Amino acid sequence: MAFEKEIEKLNKKREELESSELIEKQHQKGKLTARERINLLLDPETFVELDPFIESRFQQLGMAEKRIPGDAVISGFGKISGRQVYLFSQDFSKMGGSLGEMHGQKITKMIELATKTGCPCIGIIDSGGARIQEGISSLDGYASIFRAMIRASGVIPQISVIVGPSAGGASYAPGLSDFVFMVEGISQMYITGPEVIRAVSGEKVSFEDLGGAAVHSQKSGCSHFIFKSEKDCFLGVKKLLSYLPQNNLADLPRQKGLLAEFFEGETMRLLEIVPEDEKKGYDMKEVIEEIFDKNSFFEIQSGFAANCLIGLARLSGYSVGLVANQTRFMAGTLDIDSSDKVARFVRFCDCFNIPLINLVDTSGYLPGKDQEHRGIIRHGAKVLYAYSEATVPKISLILRKAFGGAYIALCSRQLGLDKVIAWPSTQIAVMGPEQAVKIIYKKEIAESREPKEMEKEKIEELKSAFLSPYQAARLGQVDLIIHPKDTRNTLIKCLESLLNKRESKIARKHGNIPL
Repeated sequence: MAFEKEIEKLNKKREELESSELIEKQHQKGKLTARERINLLLDPETFVELDPFIESRFQQLGMAEKRIPGDAVISGFGKISGRQVYLFSQDFSKMGGSLGEMHGQKITKMIELATKTGCPCIGIIDSGGARIQEGISSLDGYASIFRAMIRASGVIPQISVIVGPSAGGASYAPGLSDFVFMVEGISQMYITGPEVIRAVSGEKVSFEDLGGAAVHSQKSGCSHFIFKSEKDCFLGVKKLLSYLPQNNLADLPRQKGLLAEFFEGETMRLLEIVPEDEKKGYDMKEVIEEIFDKNSFFEIQSGFAANCLIGLARLSGYSVGLVANQTRFMAGTLDIDSSDKVARFVRFCDCFNIPLINLVDTSGYLPGKDQEHRGIIRHGAKVLYAYSEATVPKISLILRKAFGGAYIALCSRQLGLDKVIAWPSTQIAVMGPEQAVKIIYKKEIAESREPKEMEKEKIEELKSAFLSPYQAARLGQVDLIIHPKDTRNTLIKCLESLLNKRESKIARKHGNIPL
């Protein structure tokens, strides 16, 4: 056979890429190998590996004996549900998945190729961080990756899957991603590890308590999704991609095959879910299930800032970004964390032309000394900036109340909302009637013979005069006042009327969002 020796040599080198001993070590830790993860994520037999024989060129500090083909990362392209993606998977079994010069070049190449071809880029991260033996070249490897990611931001979806440690500089790659996935028990992300912290401050902390999946999903907000196993995690990545376009110029995905399974457009159950008393809480997720396509709501950051829900859903098959006040927590008010959560999601949807739908029921931004001192003004302004800047279709449905700055951020036509819809019981005002009466009629109530009765009268007077949605409709600030049963049908019609929306942006280098 022609080229027999060369082919035999190639096959031998391919066999050297995997070591059964190293595979077993990964499995003993309860973790999959880098190659197994790729196979789990991609469609069968679609993966094409690039640069499998790259090696480090460094010799000092014992590196001459540690040179390994591929330099501890597998990179290439393949398909997920028939859609092309680029990806890399770090191999912790080889030098702890540490990032050296060539390792960094491989990852940068994947990001740049994904950007040029308009494909999502997925990073499977399992790394101890920068390779100390390669010094500044290791750090420059990270710099190259970060620059490529920043240049790709808003052009292609970027997803980081943490399936091991992501230490030091390695953790900034997830920080620059659009979405971060973590797995309970095996994912950790931190800038400085427990040993460094103990040496500097004397504080003792475990890897899990410092940067585990629960910490980043519930406290820091650095993780968007958390799963119990790697298998579930990769299924989650596939599900997320099904809602997203390939890139910023691609068409919005629509699942036409499911249209026959959608439920009827009218539902009276919304009247049962949402209490008439605006002071009573309810589960906004039940409202979402009634309005949007069956089982289509894919919540993002479910454990962080629970007073506000964000996620992707489908409406008549179209992918939409959903922002909703969750009145079960903090009465659905906007605070510092929820403001950050909403603003970043809105900007992501705007990058990829995903229409935004708001379900609004909030008394405003959360008051309090703690919020003011921690910068609610700065953080809350991010929501205003994000919505005003966004040029995608923006629809707001007010279920019960929209007060103060939260009304401006989530509902205001003057901020750039395309359609504002209200239920007939909606209240819209600077603040709640109880608080407003105490300010406006403070002196009169204090001097009244029956202050409590007078206060009640003034509250009702204020409700009828200023809080009614018909007042807002007369001013042209509410487009439609609808029966709750017509909510789904109305949203579908409004969405379809806006799908061809075009809005030019101001000629400038870029704005200065209040970070």
